[in-house]
Amino acid sequence: MKLLSWNIRGVGRSEKRRKIRIIVQKRMVDVLFRQETKKAGVFEELVKSVWPYDDMEYMSVDADGFSGGILSVWKASVFSLAKCCSLRNFIILSGMILPCFNCAFINVYSPNDIARRGVVWNALRNLKSQFVDPWCLGGGDFIEIRSMGERKGCTRTDKGMKDFNEFIEGVELYDVPMQGRQFTWSNSSVRGSWSRIDRILLSLEWLEKYNFTLWGLPRGLFDHCPLLLMEDSRD
Repeated sequence: MKLLSWNIRGVGRSEKRRKIRIIVQKRMVDVLFRQETKKAGVFEELVKSVWPYDDMEYMSVDADGFSGGILSVWKASVFSLAKCCSLRNFIILSGMILPCFNCAFINVYSPNDIARRGVVWNALRNLKSQFVDPWCLGGGDFIEIRSMGERKGCTRTDKGMKDFNEFIEGVELYDVPMQGRQFTWSNSSVRGSWSRIDRILLSLEWLEKYNFTLWGLPRGLFDHCPLLLMEDSRD
């Protein structure tokens, strides 16, 4: 099973859609999380422009003006959807990875405001009782870091960091270590800012079922790097 999570800040430009499609095909991705689509409406033709397979199901949340927007795409032959839930900042897909692993995929795009992020964490925490199967929660822009070492030049903790850590611990998720790079976002300026604000969080049942490795792939011309969660037979 391979999952790709990527904030690419809009899918309006054909070169961006082509880049996503190439990586999805090259890496043989089964589940795609896209954040910040910046689209008020996502239609099948647009989804097909980033998804190279006929085997396709999807769910989206519209952007609010030119901000936000989430898209989740998956192979129906790999994941069978049973129920779902969506709000402005996340999509929950509950079902089964065929043939027999019940789970929930959660695609998250965090708001910039600390107080609004806290509302999102509380909403997800409250939904845990309704979506009890093991969570795979991915975000291409959580905004928050978990420790000072995850942001270049960070010298102190703040409330947002504390709230984020309390959420992860409260819903009992494991922060998958990333291979290939230290940071996931950069503003690409000469004296650039660097942060790890993109990550994949898993319930422990996933780790018992799969031997996963999380790779931070090259950013190229974009400010966020793609995250690839994949099974790895190496110890």
